[in-house]
This record gives sequence, structure tokens and C-alpha cells, in this order.
Amino acid sequence: MIMKIQRWIRFQTMDAVCFGTLEGDKIRVFQGDMFNSPVPTGESMRLDAVQVLAPLVPGKILAMWNNFHALGKKLGLEPPAEPLYLIKTPNTLLAPGGTIKKPLCEGKVVFEGELAIVIGRTCFNVSEEEAPDYVFGLTCANDVTVSEIIARDPTFPQWCRAKGFDTFCPLGPVIASGLDPAMLVVRTILNDEVRQDYPINDMVFSVAQLVSKISKDMTLNPGDVLLCGTSVGVGSMRPGSTIEIEIDGIGKLKNRFE
Repeated sequence: MIMKIQRWIRFQTMDAVCFGTLEGDKIRVFQGDMFNSPVPTGESMRLDAVQVLAPLVPGKILAMWNNFHALGKKLGLEPPAEPLYLIKTPNTLLAPGGTIKKPLCEGKVVFEGELAIVIGRTCFNVSEEEAPDYVFGLTCANDVTVSEIIARDPTFPQWCRAKGFDTFCPLGPVIASGLDPAMLVVRTILNDEVRQDYPINDMVFSVAQLVSKISKDMTLNPGDVLLCGTSVGVGSMRPGSTIEIEIDGIGKLKNRFE
């Protein structure tokens, strides 16, 4: 069965925060709960007449480590037996077009272009076969990191701090439902130069496996986000840079770093 692809977008117009489906350069406006039987209002708006927001406000953001064979091989790491992940805090959320802010601390700031899974239904202890039914859709993410912080203290790897600064998790521009994640490719473009270009089907744990395995650790709720991890090509950004994460079918997530 061929699934219809929908691209859900969240936006602000005047003082109202709204959502709908992006169809060309127009937004078909919906009301209610994006994750629970949203209802079309019959209205539409031009994309260029609104301010695009992050496509959702996640309850929690879980970010994977060592989930791509190519990067693991480059780093000399064996594929993990189970998903390895950390939490990115809600203050990291950033909309498309927003500015990634350089932290007050020293250290190079690194981009990591990634596919992000958006959970659509309350999910606990589901099987791999059931897991796709709990995925609302997919979006682009940039898992920004101050890499030098991670191992700064030899007694405690600082993953959450390194990835937890304000604006360090741009998401968007839309949540696309109906895509086959195994067919997707992530491209990261820094100042018009392609720095990452890797296939999602190189993941150690697939989208369904991630959702299933993590749901055995904790309840995943509608609007929670799982960042799938990144592959080769990660690099640092200098202030004044433009960074873009592009996935066909989802679009291009573009931000400045200042």
C-alpha cells in the first residue's frame, strides 16, 4: 500500500500559533491536536505570509550515539548491542531560520546533520513490527555540539552539557509522514559546501528498531523526538556560517551560526 505523504508545518501569524499541511507554497490550516485527529478549518495561507516555527515542541529529545556503520568504522568502534543515547534539553529547540548562538564557554562548535523521528502515539514496550504505527513522521535535525567539552573532565563524560546549550537542536522545516526512512539520504551543507551525504539505510538500528527498543526503557509520548545519530563528515562551524540539513521529501533546515 502506497502511503500518502503529508508535510506538517507549524507557524505563527499575527499573535496566533497555528499548524497545517504544506502543499506547494500554501498551508492548509488545521485545528485541534496535530497528533490526535486534527481537523481542517477550510482556510489556507501562503507560506511566505507566515513565520515558520519549529514543527513541534518536543516533550523530550533523545539523541543516538554510534548508530551508523560508516562513522563507527572510521572511529574504530564496534556496533553497539543496544541503542546508546543521551537527552537534549528543551531549551535547545530552534526553528528553521533561527540563529544558533555561540556559547559563552570556549571550544569548537560542531554540526551533526541527522534524521529525526517524531512519535505520534503513546508508546511503551512495543514490538519492532508494531513500532511504525507509533511514528507520526520524520524531520531534519542538527545535533549541535561543543565537542571539546565531552571529555574535558576525565571522571565524567559531559554529553548532555556539550549538546545542551540554547539553540543547539534546530528542527524542521516540516514533519513528513508517509516516507520510507530506508530510502532517505541526509545532506549537510556548510557555506554552500556539501559536508555530509549519507544514506539512512546505513543505520545500526533502524527507525522501527529504535522506537521498539527505547520504548522498552521508557514511555514515549506524542511529540517526543528521537535523533537517529549522524555519520561521517561531521565538522566545526565558525561564527558567520550558514548550515543546512537537507532530506528529500522533508526539505531543507537552514540556520545561521553567530
